[in-house]
Amino acid sequence: MTPIKEDYLKIIFELGGAKREVSNKQIALALGIAAGSVTEMISKLKKERLVSHKPYDDISLTKKGLDQAILLIRKHRLWETFLASTLDFALADIHPEAEVLEHATSAELLAHLDKFLNYPTHCPHGGVIPDRDGNFQEESYTVLDDIPDGKTVTIERFIDDHDLLIYLRDINLKLETQIKVIKHEPFDGPIAVQEVASGKQLSISFKASHNIFVTDEQGNPFKVDKMAKKKE
Repeated sequence: MTPIKEDYLKIIFELGGAKREVSNKQIALALGIAAGSVTEMISKLKKERLVSHKPYDDISLTKKGLDQAILLIRKHRLWETFLASTLDFALADIHPEAEVLEHATSAELLAHLDKFLNYPTHCPHGGVIPDRDGNFQEESYTVLDDIPDGKTVTIERFIDDHDLLIYLRDINLKLETQIKVIKHEPFDGPIAVQEVASGKQLSISFKASHNIFVTDEQGNPFKVDKMAKKKE
């Protein structure tokens, strides 16, 4: 399988494609590419029975696609954890290194790496790490952009993207931070939010807001796929 196809399986998993359907637009925003390119690749993945997709419909992983995605995600995120916790790599720099390492990782090495790290359940940017049997904890698939104005949420995880992680570092937005959504600017503008603890206000770009996953104030996943973006 080519690295590009692997990237697609991983991003579909990150967006929730193991348990729900994700849209062409979500994948395009997460990968930073044109929607037409996504359509072309999804067609190829469907022919290989890695994804399920009907024209003008959303996309999900098949059993075959999910099995491959879980193994890729497990290798990638264990290496990310090792690089960040043991070698002190910056969060924004671990992704490309893990991309290289995951392709040279045997089952035995993976098992030893998992044990060495004391069986972590989440990677440094908040993504879940499947265990050796493919099991993983429930996580939120609700993105910040879907949260109505006036609601308070907790930052759970970020899409594993180098540019996004640099951007979030620059605005100093961290995991487990509680924020209140103040206002969605029109015409795909930024979202104004306020940190609950510090009172500091931030402006988060439209693209970034689609790659930041949030939970409710108690840290629980939202039980709906999409929240009405009503103004309160």
